[in-house]
Amino acid sequence: MKRVVRNNVWFVALSLILLAFSNVVSAEMAKWNLDKDHTTLGFQVAHMVVTQTKGKFTEYSGTVEMDPEAKEFKTFDAVIQTKSVVTDHKKRDEHLRSPDFFDAKTFPTMTYTMKSYKKTGDTYTALGDLTLRGVTKEIILVGTFNGVAKDPWGNTRAGFTAKGTLNRKDFGMEFSMVLDNGGLMVGDDVKLLLEIEVIQEKKTPAAKPTKG
Repeated sequence: MKRVVRNNVWFVALSLILLAFSNVVSAEMAKWNLDKDHTTLGFQVAHMVVTQTKGKFTEYSGTVEMDPEAKEFKTFDAVIQTKSVVTDHKKRDEHLRSPDFFDAKTFPTMTYTMKSYKKTGDTYTALGDLTLRGVTKEIILVGTFNGVAKDPWGNTRAGFTAKGTLNRKDFGMEFSMVLDNGGLMVGDDVKLLLEIEVIQEKKTPAAKPTKG
């Protein structure tokens, strides 16, 4: 009788281990693409000390590899067209595209590549390389994974919110003017404000073998 009970205990324990292992194996990293219609790659910077000027980029592409069920991530990469910067002010936008700032003709793109991240509760802290004007610097983005939903057309979507800060002078953007009060016309620190929505890439059905 004792042997039967002992065998049952080992059987249950082994089953639980195999179940846990199978869950790990079934966790799958899928590819997701940025949805430009529902993503905002924004920023804000101090103007003349007293206000914040906001802007965004309208042309970009990017991919995420993740397992949303496990809330685990493998990669996050983005390519942004610098000429697409807009602040709802034509003259200012032209200045931002000039060599004083993004120098869009010489450096038409900037890129971001996540290198690592850590999770604390529901907060993610990602370390990545930002390459802008030929300079690559590490930046930190802190944000949340907002969940997954199905849209009416059968697509699976996921959302993120993230914030970060960079110093524009680290990337060679030296232009500014000193005001009478000693402040700068354009602040050095730029706040990054990101609302990201991605769509899971659908798997292409395997081609059926042709009859020879």
